[in-house]
Amino acid sequence: MNKKIIIGAGVVVVLLIAFFVVKGSRKSEGADILATVKQGKFKVEIETTGELEAKNSVNIMGPTSLRDFRIWEVKIQNIIDEGVVVKKGDWVATLDRTEFQNKLGDKNIELEKANSKYTQTQLDTTLTMRQSRDELINLKYGVDEKQIVLEQSKYEPPATIKQNEINYDKAVRAYEQALENYKIKKNQNVEKMREVAAELRKVRNEMDNMSKIGEAFNIIAPEPGMVIYSKDWSGKPIKAGSTIQMWDPVVAKLPDLSLMISKTYVNEVDVRKVKVGQQVDVGLDAYPDKKLKGTVVRVANVGEQRPNSDAKVFEVTIEIKGTDMSLRPAMTTSNKIIANQLDSVLYVPLECLHSQSDTITYVYKSEGLNIIKQEVIVGDANANDVVIKGGLKLNDKVYLSNPVGQEDEDVNLLPEMNGKRKKKEAKEEEKKDLPPATPPVISKAQ
Repeated sequence: MNKKIIIGAGVVVVLLIAFFVVKGSRKSEGADILATVKQGKFKVEIETTGELEAKNSVNIMGPTSLRDFRIWEVKIQNIIDEGVVVKKGDWVATLDRTEFQNKLGDKNIELEKANSKYTQTQLDTTLTMRQSRDELINLKYGVDEKQIVLEQSKYEPPATIKQNEINYDKAVRAYEQALENYKIKKNQNVEKMREVAAELRKVRNEMDNMSKIGEAFNIIAPEPGMVIYSKDWSGKPIKAGSTIQMWDPVVAKLPDLSLMISKTYVNEVDVRKVKVGQQVDVGLDAYPDKKLKGTVVRVANVGEQRPNSDAKVFEVTIEIKGTDMSLRPAMTTSNKIIANQLDSVLYVPLECLHSQSDTITYVYKSEGLNIIKQEVIVGDANANDVVIKGGLKLNDKVYLSNPVGQEDEDVNLLPEMNGKRKKKEAKEEEKKDLPPATPPVISKAQ
């Protein structure tokens, strides 16, 4: 009897040793880590990286009227260091004058030509009018002579008198025609002088304006503040050597540091969760211990393609609450947009979830010495965890990784989810059995 007991005990010991050896080998292979199903408040957060900007700022502008002289872009020759605090009227930047000086030289030549043309036209009209006046005087003398001859021929034969009358009439008519021509020619010359005078005034005004603009190539601060470089269309800061365009000639900005915003971008998958008015937890890379609060004030309606990225993103503006003078433009922010808050829900780490056939979501649940592939119903998720609506209980243990040797095991399906799937499959089968729809036949009589 004792021999049988000893043999049975030995068998049990061997089995226990084999079990622990197998279990130990599986743990060493898979390095299984268990997570506990927790319950509590759950935040649906969207994490993004942003950049601080001043909500309001004063633009430091280059000369805007260069477009009038067909100058469309100007290079910045020199600019003050970014972050320097300036007073009103302090020097900020100097623009390259090369193209402007060439235009100014051309305009100076154009002014000389306009002056020469004005003088030449004035001399031509003076000479022409003098000749016309001399001609009128001579014609007037001719009329007087014909009149004297006519008066002296009253005792002459009728034929002679008639001839003198004709000569007198011709002289009067020639004089009157010359007088009318003189008036027309005078008006023509007046208009000609008005035209060249207007052209001269135009060139002279342009020259005066260009002389004034020349002073504007030295950019000064319109208000006191901290100089922050503006950015071009590609998002790069404008600095010495950069080119500014005349349709937006902003050289730099003077931000109002009392009210800051964080400009960030949310991918197109998460943007539907973001709404104006949502609260945001804002952190600063420059001050890891500083925690700020913000509010979403704007969500772009149209997405855009960011440089060096294939994903479409939407611009989101977050207004920082309160005033903190340690904040500076261009500081990097880490934003947690709180899209939703749930009071008391079950949740597990995202790494616990697995899927099968894109319709079944399951976890590996530990039950004593057994491992079960348990189907679960999931809800909202954030960057780390996911809400569990069904399939698990508080304090259940689930695996963060795939336990070795469990991949081919069947999933323990939830009855309610299985019923819904069967109804869905039945509807799909019914659709397959239905005959194809045919258009109604319309008779010729109809």
